[in-house]
Amino acid sequence: MVSFTGERTLDGVAEFDFDLTVDGQRVPATVWAPQGAASPRPLVLMGHGGGQHRKADTLLARARRYARALGYATLSIDAPDHGERARPEEAQAMTRDVAARARGDAAERPAPSPIFKSMGERARRIGPEWRAALDAAQTLPFVGADGPVGYWGVSMGTVLGVPFVAAEPRIACAVFGLGGVRPKDEAFAQAARRITVPVEFVFQWDDALAPRETGLALFDAFGSAEKSMHVNPGAHAEIPAFEGASWEAFFRRHLGMGD
Repeated sequence: MVSFTGERTLDGVAEFDFDLTVDGQRVPATVWAPQGAASPRPLVLMGHGGGQHRKADTLLARARRYARALGYATLSIDAPDHGERARPEEAQAMTRDVAARARGDAAERPAPSPIFKSMGERARRIGPEWRAALDAAQTLPFVGADGPVGYWGVSMGTVLGVPFVAAEPRIACAVFGLGGVRPKDEAFAQAARRITVPVEFVFQWDDALAPRETGLALFDAFGSAEKSMHVNPGAHAEIPAFEGASWEAFFRRHLGMGD
């Protein structure tokens, strides 16, 4: 079931909020598109990071950029236990946890929060939620049922996105990053092997959250004939801004142009 809850337009970009009900759970979602868009166009799904929400500043800026510069629509949902689905104290605990881990600062790291430890369960739940959100978005006239679909998600967006993309035939290409295959995580590695669409993978060489050997293992596992890995020095949250232009070029190649 889909229920639209809000609409606004800012600087040429329309934003539509809606709620889904999936397995009895409310799933808040947002789709962005160029103002006045009426015909089908490429759609990019954006998965947020741990402790964030579907309208995190970086995702919001990218969605608006894609609408203005590429003519694309963008869709994002609040992951389980995140955004409007999180209790405030849990969200704050996870944000502190992720930040401390990203810095590699064990002394400041709080005890692992329950939502950080339940990543596998979150990955199981988000697949049906993403599919329901994609189904809903494709009923909109400015998205359409037959247009190309891409996926973007780094950090938790990769951890949750790899199993989803592996199982979703509508995804034509994907940008991943800041994640890896950890020892004995064969299920995640198998999901990566099932991905055969073009992949661009961005990685930080000094990432304390995703050690370099795990990132190399994930890139190696992807079953795509076309895949590239962009490695930059720096910590987890220090992806250079210029990678954004590379993501745009990647989506242009594989999704085409919007209006």
